[in-house]
Amino acid sequence: MNKRERFEAFLHNQPVDRVPVAFFHHYTTQTEYVTGLRDPALFEKMVMRQRVTRVQDDPDILKIMNDVLMMMPVDVSAVKGPEDLDKIVPPSMDSLYVSKTKELTERVLDYYKDEDIPSFATGFSPVFCLRFALMFGLGPKQDRLKEFFLAAPEKGLAALKILEERINEIHTMLIRDFGLDGIYFSVNNQNQLLPDEVYREYCVPIEQEMVREINKNGLSFLHICGFGGLTNNLKLFREYDASVINWAVHAEGVSLKEGKTFFGGKPVMGGFAQDEIIYRGTEEEVKTEVKRILAEAGQTGVMIGADCTVPEDIDERRFGWARDAAREFAEETSSR
Repeated sequence: MNKRERFEAFLHNQPVDRVPVAFFHHYTTQTEYVTGLRDPALFEKMVMRQRVTRVQDDPDILKIMNDVLMMMPVDVSAVKGPEDLDKIVPPSMDSLYVSKTKELTERVLDYYKDEDIPSFATGFSPVFCLRFALMFGLGPKQDRLKEFFLAAPEKGLAALKILEERINEIHTMLIRDFGLDGIYFSVNNQNQLLPDEVYREYCVPIEQEMVREINKNGLSFLHICGFGGLTNNLKLFREYDASVINWAVHAEGVSLKEGKTFFGGKPVMGGFAQDEIIYRGTEEEVKTEVKRILAEAGQTGVMIGADCTVPEDIDERRFGWARDAAREFAEETSSR
């Protein structure tokens, strides 16, 4: 099977020659995130390092990493308190942010122009965008999402809808104009950023609608972010009509096999903790873990990956060990 054939079989819960493997990592440090609009050198670093991945790793699927453009810049200058949340202003479709997002997408896709590889842009929920804008746009860094949202939930909802509209426009543009397969859509309510009942009432319907909007044009790859071991209530996301589901297996204590059942048999991705065996283990340990995961979860509708992004400085040859193990496992089980 080639990459496209393997991915399509995975997507439809059909047999594969070996399971696909997809590990992702950032290309800049955390202090360099969201700096791409004011630092052209860091933007270039992020773009060029993704060329290195094409050469060193030759991945099964492409997720375009947008580190230095990670959070959509939102103007919160008119927000003086919770009652002003509906005064936020997202970037326009002719803004520098959207222009650089297009450039990033075009240039990374060009590295793969000689093959048909399943390709996804990275997107974030309006909840995370609003949290980030309030945290960094209102003076000294302070996480104000919970405080502001609970004080004026209807205003918070209005803000989310403003962001939803613009993010949807960007997602649609990226899929249609660049031929992407879809959006790798990151959501989370880590350690109850908002009380679960509030998240369920105000945030879940918007995120569900955004998944449906992605599905109109392509595929929705839902990433329930458990970065750094932070946990989510997976029940919040159970009814999202996503094409593929990824969650933090180790943080949540829900294996790939259990999660596939929990999410109604949808294709699933993951299995590895982000900074343990895949990052520190020997080749033998990595291969043993791949085979352990597959022995439990099976090879149908399963993709090997991690809870979240693996460390930025990882040796990408490790991903090849995982692919080799998946191939070996398929050969071993077919001969039994």
